[in-house]
Amino acid sequence: MNINDFNQEIGTKELETLKPEIVKILDVKIVSVGQKQNKKVCFIVKHSKKDEPIEISSLKWINPKNAKVETVGLWFNLDAERKIRKGSALATFLDFNKVKTISEIILKKMELETILDEKGYLIFKSY
Repeated sequence: MNINDFNQEIGTKELETLKPEIVKILDVKIVSVGQKQNKKVCFIVKHSKKDEPIEISSLKWINPKNAKVETVGLWFNLDAERKIRKGSALATFLDFNKVKTISEIILKKMELETILDEKGYLIFKSY
């Protein structure tokens, strides 16, 4: 931190929120989150209104347990066979996009639909 950082005044510009659109998948990474270091899949995507890539790691889906539309993270959970856990949000996301692996999304250079979550962030639509 630089001492000049403490002398910054309050800005006059509102945070620019990106509008939902179809984004192009550029890459993917798995990040560790929180104290437990849980793994989350984070897609790096190109949005037409942004010069640099953005990251999306959540989706909106219909929860199979209660049939409600919910926002959830793309958690990387494996089953006993070391496969993506059946019924998880990540598995549903892959099924919805008609692929079996995360790498297929990259190899096919897929373009996926986004929507806004409750806080105004872009997430994938998977319903």
